[in-house]
Amino acid sequence: MLSTSSATQIQADVFDGYVCYGYVIVQTLIVDIEPDEHVKRAMNDINAAARLRVPANEKAEAEKILQIKRAGGEAEAKYLSGLGIARQRQAIVDGLRESVLGFSENVPGTTAKDVMDMVLVTQYFDTMKKIGAASKSSAIFFPHGPGDIRDVATQIQDGLLQASSHQ
Repeated sequence: MLSTSSATQIQADVFDGYVCYGYVIVQTLIVDIEPDEHVKRAMNDINAAARLRVPANEKAEAEKILQIKRAGGEAEAKYLSGLGIARQRQAIVDGLRESVLGFSENVPGTTAKDVMDMVLVTQYFDTMKKIGAASKSSAIFFPHGPGDIRDVATQIQDGLLQASSHQ
């Protein structure tokens, strides 16, 4: 149903249009206005878009919350992984310490440095084995000779000494 103010406005517009021809419009009876089909479709599209905007915002907010939760979970997992790696390294250091002390006590004439050199050589060969087994490359070049292994051990020791002097 058309509102009274709309009907009054239409009556005034029609009155103004016909008064110049000598006609006087006393009253108009307007029950309903039927807009063009294109206008109806456009109005329906506007209303539908407005109704869809709220669920779209809710969905975006839910996705945002999921991403925040996922990021928090990943951060916690990385933190726990770091703790695990730190404990693993501490266990390795403790094991090395026990091995060095045990080897030094059981083999007369050896020093802790001799044992550490032997451990470094063992780790070097373990690393070479893992690289060879897991590498997808067709060729890897490593210097490999008795002097080269000693150079690797010296470089590792120099790095450890430099790191400890900076602390």
